[in-house]
Amino acid sequence: MEYAKNILETIGNTPLVKINKLVEDLPCLVLAKYETFNPGNSVKDRMALKMIEDAEADGRLKPGGTIIEGTSGNTGMGLALAAIVKGYKCIFVISDKQSKEKMDILRAVGAEVVVCPTDVEPDDPRSYYSVSKRLGEETPNSWYVNQYDNPSNAKAHYESTGPEIWKQTDGKITHFVVGVGTGGTVSGVGKYLKEQNPNIKVWGIDTYGSVFKKYHETGEFDEKEIYPYVTEGIGEDILPENVDFSIIDGFTKVTDKDAAVYTQLLAKKEGMFLGNSAGAAIKGLLQLKDQFTKDDVVVVLFHDHGSRYVGKMFNDDWMREMGYLD
Repeated sequence: MEYAKNILETIGNTPLVKINKLVEDLPCLVLAKYETFNPGNSVKDRMALKMIEDAEADGRLKPGGTIIEGTSGNTGMGLALAAIVKGYKCIFVISDKQSKEKMDILRAVGAEVVVCPTDVEPDDPRSYYSVSKRLGEETPNSWYVNQYDNPSNAKAHYESTGPEIWKQTDGKITHFVVGVGTGGTVSGVGKYLKEQNPNIKVWGIDTYGSVFKKYHETGEFDEKEIYPYVTEGIGEDILPENVDFSIIDGFTKVTDKDAAVYTQLLAKKEGMFLGNSAGAAIKGLLQLKDQFTKDDVVVVLFHDHGSRYVGKMFNDDWMREMGYLD
């Protein structure tokens, strides 16, 4: 009989799916690494499990312990699934700009959820960075994950996502395009792919209000670049240790409106019911049109599932309120 011993054994080995209508104007083959097939419906399941296993191995996470993390939702989901199977408690700190669905889903899998304001400095005691760190210090027998600086994050993608893409494209991949948040996916996958073929180009998708693009191009951390934005799951107002800028060939920025509109278009034109960062990723890929030739094989990674955004990007009333739909 063929079965997984528990839900964690179903993580990884997600399919590559050809994108058709939205990329008709591009000369190349565009394939989506479709990460919603993971059990927690996002790419973050991979690194969540890896971070937990590494913390167990070196004693940072002890039996019966509490896992504490600041998350935009998906890492929390991956951590929660692993915690259920392995017998840990979870406290997740989330910013108030994240969708209600994400908060409800985390509570549905038994986590305690603490909501913090978005519009504060990273070092403000109310920020979700500060609150999660403080809870980690105050809670007995707890482990603060810190996905931004935890090397197991990028390592998970170096060991699983990168090799899968290389194998699935038969080594023919020429470009990898992905939204950048904590940096684990772009750095881990990018490192593996460039070790196989140094000519592979790695492009990061950034958002307006985030520091990545300017920092990559100038080396300057410009606080004037930072302001609140709507797009979820990509961009940062900090420089996570997991972002290896030397692996990234370039960034393109996508507006909140374009990311939201293209999230809807992926569902309506491709039958791909995906999250907000997928809309940003496909629009960013279209903005990079001049980078591609007819012989190229471009892989874009889609992070998470549309069910997290039903009240926002998939709600036309919300879209009109935001000025994203006529």
